[in-house]
Amino acid sequence: NAWQSLVELIHDFVPNPVNEQIGGLSGNVKQKFSPRISVTFTFSLFRNPQGMIPFSFTVTSHFLITLALSFSIFIGITIVGFQRHGLHFFSFSLPAGVPLPLAPFLVLLELIPHCFRALSSGIRLFANMMAGHSSVKILSGSAWTMLFMNNLLYFIGDLGPLFIVLALTGPELGVA
Repeated sequence: NAWQSLVELIHDFVPNPVNEQIGGLSGNVKQKFSPRISVTFTFSLFRNPQGMIPFSFTVTSHFLITLALSFSIFIGITIVGFQRHGLHFFSFSLPAGVPLPLAPFLVLLELIPHCFRALSSGIRLFANMMAGHSSVKILSGSAWTMLFMNNLLYFIGDLGPLFIVLALTGPELGVA
């Protein structure tokens, strides 16, 4: 069955990078995170190319969806960090050998960019999906309009944007 083979391929593909990224944990803990990461990966894998279908809308090119994805992952990682390390979790943002009176200031200084990481991840995914799909749609719309202008000069001039659209569609499908 083709669907079962696809699901098994995704199921086998995702745990390898997960095991590499969260190396120091036991196998039981890694298995706990693997389904969550598999669902996020599968969601992105099947929803991003949806925007390549003409007159469709990619779910991940909507700002609130990408923001919700990034914040839920960020909150999950932070909760797991506090569960595993307690208040020692803050010490990861503190360089070694810092004087004690300077420590609260540096932890606060490192905590601010840490919190904005979720916002920047959501904005980056939204901007990348929107920019890529928009550029292909704008160029293909202008190529289509120039194709039917009943003028040989416009038809010949249409070959440039047409080849650009074809050249951009391949990488856009790869990125999506």
